[in-house]
Amino acid sequence: MAFAALMRSFVVSDFTVRNVAENSHSLKPLLFKIAGTWGSHEGSLLLWVLILTVFGAGVAVLGSNIPAATKARTLSVQAWISVGFLSFLLFTSNPFDRVFPPPADGSDLNPLLQDVGLAMHPPLLYFGYVGFSIVFSFAVAALIEGRIDAAWARWVRPWTLAAWMSLTAGIALGSWWAYYELGWGGWWFWDPVENVSFMPWLLGTALLHSAIVTEKRDAFKSWTILLAILTFSLSLLGTFIVRSGLLTSVHAFAVDPERGIYILGLLALSIGGSLTLYAWRAPVMEGGGLFRPISREAGLLVNNLILAAATGTVLFGTLYPLLLEALTGDKISVGPPFFNAAFVPMMLVLGLFMGAGPFLSWKRADLAGVLQRIRFVAGLAVLVTLAVWYLISGGPFLAYVSILIAVWLLLATLREWALRIKFMEAPLSETLRRARNLPRASHGMTLAHVGLAVAMIGMIGSSAWKSEEIVFVTPGTDVTIAGFDVTFTGAERLRGPNYIADRGRLEVRRDGEPVTTLYPERRSYPVAQSTTTESAIRSTLAGDLYASISEPASEEAASGEAWTLRILYEPLVNFIWLGALMLVAGGALSLSDRRLRVGVPRRTRPHGDLRLPAE
Repeated sequence: MAFAALMRSFVVSDFTVRNVAENSHSLKPLLFKIAGTWGSHEGSLLLWVLILTVFGAGVAVLGSNIPAATKARTLSVQAWISVGFLSFLLFTSNPFDRVFPPPADGSDLNPLLQDVGLAMHPPLLYFGYVGFSIVFSFAVAALIEGRIDAAWARWVRPWTLAAWMSLTAGIALGSWWAYYELGWGGWWFWDPVENVSFMPWLLGTALLHSAIVTEKRDAFKSWTILLAILTFSLSLLGTFIVRSGLLTSVHAFAVDPERGIYILGLLALSIGGSLTLYAWRAPVMEGGGLFRPISREAGLLVNNLILAAATGTVLFGTLYPLLLEALTGDKISVGPPFFNAAFVPMMLVLGLFMGAGPFLSWKRADLAGVLQRIRFVAGLAVLVTLAVWYLISGGPFLAYVSILIAVWLLLATLREWALRIKFMEAPLSETLRRARNLPRASHGMTLAHVGLAVAMIGMIGSSAWKSEEIVFVTPGTDVTIAGFDVTFTGAERLRGPNYIADRGRLEVRRDGEPVTTLYPERRSYPVAQSTTTESAIRSTLAGDLYASISEPASEEAASGEAWTLRILYEPLVNFIWLGALMLVAGGALSLSDRRLRVGVPRRTRPHGDLRLPAE
């Protein structure tokens, strides 16, 4: 009800509410008025509390297969998290503070946030962030109760999947928004605000796989609990970094040190308390099933260790500049060169293990048999890479190694799925029967792994073989890039609902034949007193032709004299978001598996027995 009341205040432009007056404007389109509800510091935290409540209610209503004691402890932990954030809202960030007399109109929302993609980005991201809170609550409840078994892992998995899917969608949507909105033609910059959403995703991925081992083999109990605590802890850490004023970013809303100190205290209490409880209770947990070094458990363990190391690398690169500035006052920048050199090799090793892992059996695997099944796939991946090297000469050596790993992961995943359903090895009717009977979680795993391989291909192609031209243009200027001939024919001034735009016109030809016309824009928001870039993109699966116009090269630009034109060709870039979509779809397919809705057996009374059940 509180969130609905705040949203109504934005929709009707109630400027007696300070939050509305500072983040909305009467001329703003309705969608962005609604998005303004969570576009501010106070509104975003109210959204955080709303999602906390939704997940708690979800466990209360849908957790009929969870024992009453476990459910009560889980909801108690979740409620204490809500208390922490509710008190933070009430004491430091009340979204309903009034202003009197009210202004005649508002100050408008940051123009960069007035975009359809970014309107949906925060809710999805927060649903992922906060979704891990219920997994954290399950972990703390299990530590208090001293019960961690296959049933517990089965209760945790659907909530972990839901949070992971939402975080995946939120990160992908944010990346897509940065690509087409900011005008620089990139999709990831290793910005600290990007990193604080990426770290919970990495550990959440490890948590998903660790919970599978706990469910299937009653192993990795301590590791699964620790991952659940650390994943949500990183979500809280990201909140502290963004909301405390440590960063200056389009996403960093808070600049009040009082808020940062409050969140830091909340962070210390929740993370410190849960890790202290873990240190006390974890040593008494039973180790679970044993396994050999060559087994699926071992493969998943390597998977988790690599993801944990990658998370640590991103965490170090993100926090080190902040800590150094706090201790010495020196300012340094840790950017893409560090992260690419340290993070990318780990991901390549991970891709190598991901391709081989599903071929391993539980407990003990036959290495010779595994090699027999994957040698054809490995050879085919090498041939594909050689073909890419032949067709696209010129590129860093690491790009070809990365293509080899991505193709290996794609083909190995499809090969393992084909073996499961006996594709081309049995009659079609038998293959279809086996495919229908295969658990949805298995289909989901295949789709998600294929999605990651597809996304990797897009990341590699757009990074290694991108073409870029930045030129001053006047009407009639020609630019040639990646086989396209682009002619700038001029610019015109347009008026939008709450902005004024200068729109350029680019005629695109290939081999003398017209291909398309692009209309990049530079928008000025008078109320917010800022400008944004609206790129124009010709998208195909093969690649994007991307154009943006920025600050004019002369004062006469507004009348059509000269502009600064950035034009790029991004090969395979759409594979990134296609792969992300497949990751989310794979998670949804796994989430629909009925096995995740089956709980522990209930004790029922015998026929004719009128006594109360044992529970």
